[in-house]
Amino acid sequence: MRAAYAEAFGVVAGRPLIQLPQMAGRSESEIFFDALALNGVDVRADGATERLLEPFSAELAAATAARRDDLVGQGRLMPGAAEAVAAVAKLDGVVQSVLTGNSKPNAMLKLRAFGLDGYLDADIGGYGSEAYPRGTLLRVARQRAADKHGVPFGEQATVYVADSPRDVDAARIGGARSLAVAGGRASAAELREAGADAVLPDLTDTSGLVTLIARLTEAP
Repeated sequence: MRAAYAEAFGVVAGRPLIQLPQMAGRSESEIFFDALALNGVDVRADGATERLLEPFSAELAAATAARRDDLVGQGRLMPGAAEAVAAVAKLDGVVQSVLTGNSKPNAMLKLRAFGLDGYLDADIGGYGSEAYPRGTLLRVARQRAADKHGVPFGEQATVYVADSPRDVDAARIGGARSLAVAGGRASAAELREAGADAVLPDLTDTSGLVTLIARLTEAP
């Protein structure tokens, strides 16, 4: 939501957002720091710039919440997404969360808007307001899951449902199996070439998705 982003940026940076960097597939923190540089804000090395991230995330969450009706009206779920999340939530011994470029408040707002929040454990997720590369953020989320649930979430026990080659790379770096879904900008061939452990054309085959998750997490 570019209007919400522009509003939050203006409040925190003290100047209008003239140029917005590439947003697709990037975290909130990455986009914000690039936007500062592109719009003439001095990006300092003494930590002052980094301290702007938290107030920006708060302002962005408030601006997005004020536009909730636009979010519901303009956003959409991938076909089969709701059924897939509900089915995986029923699997024994499985916990689901999100690894997203959004901050936690914005992620939760979007999940609630489409009725998905009840299937996910938000406490163990990884969020875009955390200044980690995505692969590292996946490791952080795995540790959060282990701390909360008292069991290790090793590579063989963790599946990252991805939709881009960058996500597939993050799964490899973050110690997880990658189940790639060709429902975004990347084709199935591109996801296979990136090294995904399994690829689906979309999320409409719920039983196929569940079967692949079981296969990817089988003990060797």
